[in-house]
Amino acid sequence: MRGLPAAARGYIGAVALAAALCAAPAIRLGADAPWSSTLALALLYALCEQVRRCPTVGGRAPTAAGPATGSASFPAGWASPVLLAGVCLLPPPLAALTAVPGALTGPVEARRAGARRIWHAAALAPACWAAAEVFRLTGGHPPLSAPQFPLLLLPAAAAAAAFCAVLAALDGGVLVAAERHPVRTAWRGLLTRSLGPHLVHGLAGLMMAVLWRSSYGPPAALLVLLPMCLSCWVFARCHRERAAHQATLRALVQAVDIKDRYTRGHSERVGRASVMIARELGMAEDRVEVLRFAGILHDVGKLGVPTRLLRKEGPLTPQERRIIELHPEYGHEIVRGIGFLGEARSAILHHHERLDGRGYPYGLRGHHIPEYARVVAVADAFDAMTSTRSYRRARPVPAAVEELRKCAGAQFDPRMVRALVASLERHGWHPELVTAAEAEPGAPRDGDGVPRHGGEPGSGGRRATVPPGPRPEGAGRDGAR
Repeated sequence: MRGLPAAARGYIGAVALAAALCAAPAIRLGADAPWSSTLALALLYALCEQVRRCPTVGGRAPTAAGPATGSASFPAGWASPVLLAGVCLLPPPLAALTAVPGALTGPVEARRAGARRIWHAAALAPACWAAAEVFRLTGGHPPLSAPQFPLLLLPAAAAAAAFCAVLAALDGGVLVAAERHPVRTAWRGLLTRSLGPHLVHGLAGLMMAVLWRSSYGPPAALLVLLPMCLSCWVFARCHRERAAHQATLRALVQAVDIKDRYTRGHSERVGRASVMIARELGMAEDRVEVLRFAGILHDVGKLGVPTRLLRKEGPLTPQERRIIELHPEYGHEIVRGIGFLGEARSAILHHHERLDGRGYPYGLRGHHIPEYARVVAVADAFDAMTSTRSYRRARPVPAAVEELRKCAGAQFDPRMVRALVASLERHGWHPELVTAAEAEPGAPRDGDGVPRHGGEPGSGGRRATVPPGPRPEGAGRDGAR
């Protein structure tokens, strides 16, 4: 936890203390408490967490890049029915204890792994305690038996909802403290996205609990986990297919980088800046992900532009510029058949439009320009200004921000500019150490959406060599402003 902000350390410590207070009354329960069931459920939950490490189930094997982990593909909450069975079977303090061993030993991301494990255990223990209290207060109490099963549906649903609500509340707090998310958006969607799955897990947990106390005993309860494991394996397969789709998209980006070497890394950075804007605006995570694709693929249409034009060192003729300005339409045609991109396709087509209608390819105005395109336009211009080119050094971030503000309202959507500025103030900007221009010192200059008022600092007056035409003032190599 050494590298965490002080606020995050304090928050995690406070939640860990609350978890300890939830479990502490277990000491007074004595030998008559169901300690054997507590131990069995805790070991079962820990085993389920370890299953996520198995490459054949959904994780990946250890590599030189890092240890094995299944968290990227096998869902972390798939073993929640075990915890919710404990909620139905055990007193609240013991229910809180069942989550601790699995949370402390389960797979997590390598970065700050210790802090992540502590947080995982600290959050799950109060959630289990609260769920067990709600189960008890709503009429559910051991011993459980099969005839009681229909009557316990409501208490089990209430317990699962309480479990979900506590986790959502705690997760939102750690996003504010550790990730510095804005308070107004940190909790947005956390409860609604997870409530449905947790209600299903609550029903599965109740079934496990009833079978656990039935004449068939605990081994019968394991049968409930089999369909859960199968469905999660299917989920992992779908995740792998999605990862393959993403690899295909990255191959397209790499092809653009090879063809237009002076902007290598630019697409990834535009995707990153687009995500920063989207999160500041409070977009749902599924939209944020699509917008990231839009940023990464915004220049994929350059594959249809002759390489000699992209690498031409002298000024472009009006005809050559018109050819380069076709790249948004080429990009839209390339990705037209990729269904999961959704709104990203409109961003690829329209990211060079301007609010004042002087952009291309269709000269759209104001809010007729798709929202995603307005986001990508700001991210594109910001990265171009803060990246080194062969004819000028990178602008400092404050200078680039000031230029975006000057162009807000005419070229860029002011709302998107404000969102990027707010995100930069909160998170900073950390581009790659080696830019494409440094890797290719002889590369030609470009525009990439850079807004300009008058001469470009450090450009040596070369903007004067750009031939006149109908394009907006300040158009660069690809016709961007």
